[in-house]
Amino acid sequence: QVQLVESGGGLVQPGGSLRLSCAASGDIFTINVMGWYRQAPGNQRELVATTTSSGTTNYADSVAGRFTISRDNAKNTVHLQMNSLKPEDTAVYYCNYAAARPVVGLLEVWGQGTLVTVSS
Repeated sequence: QVQLVESGGGLVQPGGSLRLSCAASGDIFTINVMGWYRQAPGNQRELVATTTSSGTTNYADSVAGRFTISRDNAKNTVHLQMNSLKPEDTAVYYCNYAAARPVVGLLEVWGQGTLVTVSS
């Protein structure tokens, strides 16, 4: 019942910046966690950053200080501002929504992924 639409991926040179956006629609539970994960070819999907509806954020060590996650609860949208991009940041980035609703239980939804390529 929840759909995620991602945007903002593309090609950027090392040291450049990109801003990813993820808009959630449908039956959104107000208490939730949204975040970004990424997967490079041959690698496992890994956490990039998450943010709760109360404002708590969490970052992978590899992106801390360079990436910033933010959310607009009114619009059910999260953003990932990526600065000082490195070639190793190249991956498909996936938006994630997770909510544990009383009685109903856990719901987790993934976006379709958006490709970020950092190359000169």
